[in-house]
Amino acid sequence: MKRLLICAALLMAGALGASAQTKDGGISAEMLSRISKSYTGSAEQKAVKNALASNSIAALAINADNLSMIDTHFSHRVKTQGITDQKSSGRCWLFTGLNVLRAKMIDKYDLPGFEFSQNYNSFYDLLEKSNLFLQAIIDTRDLPMDDRKVDWLMKNPIGDGGQFTGVSNLIMKYGVVPKSAMPETYQSNSTSNMAMILKWKLREYALELREMKPAQTAVRKEAMLSEIYRILVECLGVPPTSFEWTRYDKAGNVVSSKTYTPKSFYEEYIGEDLENNYIMVMNDPTREYGKVYEIEYDRHVYDGENWLYINLPIERVKELAIASIKDNTAMYFSCDVGKFIDRSKGTLDVNNFDYASLFRTSFPMDKKQRIQTYSSLSSHAMTLIAVDIDPATGKTKKWMVENSWGPSSGYQGNMIMTDEWFNEYMFRLVVEKKYVPADIMKMLDQKPIMLPSWDPMFAPEQ
Repeated sequence: MKRLLICAALLMAGALGASAQTKDGGISAEMLSRISKSYTGSAEQKAVKNALASNSIAALAINADNLSMIDTHFSHRVKTQGITDQKSSGRCWLFTGLNVLRAKMIDKYDLPGFEFSQNYNSFYDLLEKSNLFLQAIIDTRDLPMDDRKVDWLMKNPIGDGGQFTGVSNLIMKYGVVPKSAMPETYQSNSTSNMAMILKWKLREYALELREMKPAQTAVRKEAMLSEIYRILVECLGVPPTSFEWTRYDKAGNVVSSKTYTPKSFYEEYIGEDLENNYIMVMNDPTREYGKVYEIEYDRHVYDGENWLYINLPIERVKELAIASIKDNTAMYFSCDVGKFIDRSKGTLDVNNFDYASLFRTSFPMDKKQRIQTYSSLSSHAMTLIAVDIDPATGKTKKWMVENSWGPSSGYQGNMIMTDEWFNEYMFRLVVEKKYVPADIMKMLDQKPIMLPSWDPMFAPEQ
């Protein structure tokens, strides 16, 4: 009887709680009646409703006052050649990083054209990410499954997105090869199914590792990675340990023909210390400027370091970008590319679309508020190659990036962005230290502020 009374009391309390919730916070019939009056069926509302029934929102929101093409002249532009295509993969960060190096190599050696093998570095990226995940699972095995860190790991075991950390760590560890030495495959160009298979295996392995005795995990992890390696070989091919490559000049004459390893090839033709010669700067108005931050697990290689970034006002970021472009040096650049993009023209302009007029409302959030609400995050990396500066005022007017969506995409494979769009949707820039003033370099003396892996700034570029 006592048990029945307790159960009855609990059921009543639950019912009262549900009732109170509906009464105080739910949509009542009366509220729905009031809300529904927002649609009156006026001629204006019907016209918009009819148009939206058979047209995309973007098509209807095109700003007719902004249809003319942006002037394509730039006062300062880096010498580049050729456009790459990441196809149906999330490897923009890798294409961008390799495109920065590619531009240097083509210019230095006067090549008729050249492209690094993205597939080669992708192979080791996925292998290293697999190890990073499995080792992180081992490191957190004493935490409960519902711990936020464990939960985040299980949700994000692997993917082909990333940022410059991956470029620097992977190239310094594994080198590079020409595209001819390890060409693309169907799976490297279209990665979704391969990623699904890898996630299945890694999550399965994670559960197993969490139940194992600590002394057994290292041997078992290696066996797991052997399985992952086999899957990667079957999907992407065997990464070469040596290869022959012949260099031609623009006239088609043979300059040299040699056998290389991936690391010797990098040393001969690039030779930069990517892990120490560059810094990443961020424009994140949600956090204090002039501070150095790092994000836990924001790396591609377990035995690498989390990438550090200095948070700077947008005008200081522009100073670095301009200095680099004026010296004919392209940069790794990331942004929220999906906002106000006109793919047909190849422009990023806050005036491309007038959503406010279409829906007779306003969208007043600023950059800080958009980040705080996950309305805007870094989503795509491209290679920053040009800036247009007004000679009369010294103010920047527009910028251009080399994209990796193929030569037929955008403006000759590039994207042109207005300065206003740059202010609102630019996030990361990686620049050589020689272009960085002493006061900014001094900031690196700070102890970095550690942010959790679920921080919005972790978002990988794809």
